[in-house]
Amino acid sequence: MKVALIGVGQAGGKVTERLARFDAEMGFDAVQGALAINSAEADLRSIEFVDTLLIGQDRVNGHGVGADNELGTEVAQADIDEILDALDGHVTSRAEAIFVVAGLGGGTGSGGAPVVVHNLQRVYDVPVYALGILPGRNEGALYQANAGRSLKTVVREADATLLIDNDAWHEQGESVEGAFERINEKIARRVGLLFAAGEAVEGVAESVVDSSEVINTLRGGGVAALGYASAVASEDGGENIRTTTTVARNALFTGTSLPEATTAEAALLVIAGDPEVIPRKGVERARRWLEDETESMQVRGGDFPLESDRLAALVLLGGAERSERIEEFMQRAREARESADEPQEDPAEQLVDDRLEDLI
Repeated sequence: MKVALIGVGQAGGKVTERLARFDAEMGFDAVQGALAINSAEADLRSIEFVDTLLIGQDRVNGHGVGADNELGTEVAQADIDEILDALDGHVTSRAEAIFVVAGLGGGTGSGGAPVVVHNLQRVYDVPVYALGILPGRNEGALYQANAGRSLKTVVREADATLLIDNDAWHEQGESVEGAFERINEKIARRVGLLFAAGEAVEGVAESVVDSSEVINTLRGGGVAALGYASAVASEDGGENIRTTTTVARNALFTGTSLPEATTAEAALLVIAGDPEVIPRKGVERARRWLEDETESMQVRGGDFPLESDRLAALVLLGGAERSERIEEFMQRAREARESADEPQEDPAEQLVDDRLEDLI
């Protein structure tokens, strides 16, 4: 799947760079262009692999918006023409989709990403998706409130929103910085493999997974989730049938970007590995199992040839907003907004107006 990436804010820029680097290192050629946008000059200095754009210089003078997502919205809206001009050469005619990548808890990303998505929809005729990263439970009330507001808006504006919950891949005892690095690496590998599905790689798939399968899985809009799991492949073909089913189950139940998301309007199963060991019967059995588990009649499946001694499963869920995880997160966001009612010198006070739908 040929994509253009636009990272907005600190987390968005870092994930965009990691995705572009992973794609280049693997030789997939799925990422056709990438741009990182931020209002904080210091954050952009650490990004070397993709082009960057500093916005909001007349408002914040390169110092960022300080987790104020209303200011992030204003800055992005004021500089939207500059942003669109900077995308020339990054969104090429080869791109089959555009992904706007952002952490939804900060200021520039949570406030700016919906603005960018909204304006891209007016200019380009390919799907515009959001890749949104939810803050973990321990990241503070302001980040929860920001993300609650941003999620409502970006889901409305994007053709679909692929959600990554920071808590899903956070391990006990990790430092904050170490956790973010590892989470970004997991995002790059999993989402990068999804982009690569159907691209020119060694081997020939028996059942091709291409960009149309991804687009059709996301066609219903709303929230999407991505699961991944792998295991060592066996020389025994019968054993690999069981392995294929096992990695599909693990991808849905233990490896998803949005835990507890197991029901969906549509789903896509991709089995990656050496084409000599991918069992056709195993892929079909796993696809039927996924159909039953997700309660969806729109489950697509296929294989992705990849030089490896492992078998891996990618599970993409489209229309997964019925997840209990989202309900739990939105409750945290509501509580964070309500806590801002208490008189205190805190930027979260700006969020008490409850305007969830009016960031743009």
